[in-house]
Amino acid sequence: MTRLTLPDLGLRPLCPTVIGSSAFPGWYAYFQAEAKEHPERFGPVDLEEALTDAVRIALSDQLNAGIELVTDGEMSRVDFNLGFYDYLTGLRPEPIPRRLGPPAHDQRGMYTCVAPLSAPQGLGTIAEYRRLRGLTDRPIKMPVPGPFTLAGRIGGGEIYPGRLAVTEALMPIVNAELRALVAEGCRFLQLDEPSFACHPDAPGTFIEIINRTLEGVNAYVSMHMCFGNYRGRAVGHRSYAPLFPALLEANVDQFALEFASRELSEIELLKDIVKAGKAVAVGLVDVKNLWVEPVDLLVERIRTCLKFAPPQALHVTPDCGFSQTARYAAVQKMHNLATAVAKVRQELGL
Repeated sequence: MTRLTLPDLGLRPLCPTVIGSSAFPGWYAYFQAEAKEHPERFGPVDLEEALTDAVRIALSDQLNAGIELVTDGEMSRVDFNLGFYDYLTGLRPEPIPRRLGPPAHDQRGMYTCVAPLSAPQGLGTIAEYRRLRGLTDRPIKMPVPGPFTLAGRIGGGEIYPGRLAVTEALMPIVNAELRALVAEGCRFLQLDEPSFACHPDAPGTFIEIINRTLEGVNAYVSMHMCFGNYRGRAVGHRSYAPLFPALLEANVDQFALEFASRELSEIELLKDIVKAGKAVAVGLVDVKNLWVEPVDLLVERIRTCLKFAPPQALHVTPDCGFSQTARYAAVQKMHNLATAVAKVRQELGL
């Protein structure tokens, strides 16, 4: 299989992009809450109109800021992955054990398997892609949650003996979704697998899961691995080092990694990644922080990255999605990121 390259996709060196989600406009967050609380008040046309308008805004925010590889802002999703459980059959939702006190990952929904897992209608990303493709001719990135991360909210019950068995059941479902996106014309896919960064104890098993999930997927594939961002909080020890060098055997074209919130800790790993023939989307904007990084700081961060990787192997991104970030801050962070890229490109004559 001939692998796509970034030039094949019309993407320039140091391409400024996003990870996936955009900050929800205030009106849309209110609308979603109302639609959930009073579903009888809204028809399918109302829901689709609001969703499409929200996607238009997310796209406009990105384009106005200078983002070159765009997403739909994940406006139809709950967090980056929680909405996908609505597409799976064989699940029973469980009560949330803690509702009071500081928000954290233990307040996310959990499920138990009561029948073998399936997704008869897919995972919903085809509709997302078609909606966004109808609004822009720009290059599109489609994020899809990986099977191990999806399995993290699912207990096997009497159907599966543990998380790896649940992962095994989800692998063909995710693979089918990725192939369907390619068949629709999507050329840039992002597999979201933050759980492996937070559970790095079995990297060999991780690589096998990733490579089997990507079998027959003929697209440029980026794999996003952060350390969690639910309610703006990390969930695991924030180090990629335990995954190396095994991670380099993953059959992906690019790694999308979190560096800004860690003050560029482990940035030297870029050298090993590039040596293995892969690209890196370097997270240089902290989505957990309301403070907006100045352009000059982002320029210096890009220059630091260039000590370990050539510009042709680098995309420049936030650490994670902006779904937990105030919109005004997210928009300015994207603008400063793209401005910093433009300055460095000018310095390099790109």
